[in-house]
Amino acid sequence: MTRDNDTAGLSGEEQVTLRSPAELADALPYVLGFHPDDSVVMIALHGPRGRFGGRLRLGIPRVREEWPEVSDQLAECLIGGSERRGDRPDGIVLFLCQEPAEGESGRDVMERLRPLAQRLRTACGGFEVPVFEALCISGGRFWSYVCPDRRCCPPEGVPLAMPGTSVMAAAATFAGVHVRGSLREMEARLAPLTGARAEGQERALDMAGGRLVPKILGGVDCAAVREETLGLARRMMDRLRGAPPIADPGAADARDDGLLDDEETASVIIGLQDRVARDRAAQWMEEPDAEAALRLWRALARRCAGSYGEHAAAPLTLAGWVAWSSGDEPSARVALGRALRVDPHYLFAKLLHQACNEGLDPELLRQCLRRDSADEAVHAAVHEELRRIDGTAVTAPEPAETAPEPAEAEPAADGGGHPERTGRRWPVRTTGPGGPSGPGASGARRRPEGRARTRRRTGGRGTRSRR
Repeated sequence: MTRDNDTAGLSGEEQVTLRSPAELADALPYVLGFHPDDSVVMIALHGPRGRFGGRLRLGIPRVREEWPEVSDQLAECLIGGSERRGDRPDGIVLFLCQEPAEGESGRDVMERLRPLAQRLRTACGGFEVPVFEALCISGGRFWSYVCPDRRCCPPEGVPLAMPGTSVMAAAATFAGVHVRGSLREMEARLAPLTGARAEGQERALDMAGGRLVPKILGGVDCAAVREETLGLARRMMDRLRGAPPIADPGAADARDDGLLDDEETASVIIGLQDRVARDRAAQWMEEPDAEAALRLWRALARRCAGSYGEHAAAPLTLAGWVAWSSGDEPSARVALGRALRVDPHYLFAKLLHQACNEGLDPELLRQCLRRDSADEAVHAAVHEELRRIDGTAVTAPEPAETAPEPAEAEPAADGGGHPERTGRRWPVRTTGPGGPSGPGASGARRRPEGRARTRRRTGGRGTRSRR
């Protein structure tokens, strides 16, 4: 299997050395695999040459009062996770990425986010790990919160390099790697429908719920509902597979939406709330099923409209699993992150999120999935990998009732930095062991096979399984 996003999307033995804040800013999309708009990104540095280590991304909190607590949590997550792997960072590079709001300039964004940058630097300093560089990227320019030299970091900011003109872009092109657009564009492919189409889809979901939920909860007809769900999903995949490919993602998604009607999508969405049906659908993660399955799960996530938003946890998690299994880790992280936002307690998404953070090989999960349920397969693979790495098994605590966007803490990669002040050059190695760092996934009380929770909606009927 080809993993085109390993270590900043590169593979091989080459090195890319980043020598300035400009090169560091330009490299960020290649490190993550996408443009991280509206994000805090932190990258650990190791050794005298500043090898890139663990990476962490989180959406910028909108409430300023949350910044101190979030800063402490992010510093602890990145530094503490690296320490648990025996690879304490020697420094950190920080990015704050946000586009200007209406009436704002990029410099206004930079000044507005300055207290957050300072608080993150203080939080890292509390662990005795310095922030070597802190950049704000906004409106096609970047600013340094660290560099006092106006020659390289003037007050008006520095324009970002033209796409495809940097040394990092050249290395990525040579390796056959591409950046998957912006985070906003990637999330738009998974966002629920709105307007008149959403109203029609919600009515179809109401009808499907009224027909299928009593059968699922009753248990007697549960097997028949599973077969109906999987058979219908198979026919929809065949329909998508028969449509010619379209290069533009937005046009491709619109075409896929047009191939599926409200009633059949509603039936599959309700049917996937049964854990056993979802586990069997999760086995469609290899060729020739993977591409069509990923398109179907994305389309179903978009159909979870209106008050059925939480039902998207199942198709979003399946989309994340198939994307990761196919080697597209950035897309997998986006899908799993969105699944955890719509339902922070969805166990399959939590376990897959941990597996990504621990740097597991998806083949371990595929092997387990062929013989176990999805939750058990992911848990077993994560447990075994942690035991192999450091001889321990980790059980994470139960999450709070509400949770912010999950931080995406990624396995270590190597990278570059800022020589003017530190005298160090931070090379991007395209291979390297690197220790993962990130939040774990928690367990949950087991529910009998086929049982599903009642949808929390006044006056409506539905079923959801958080496993």
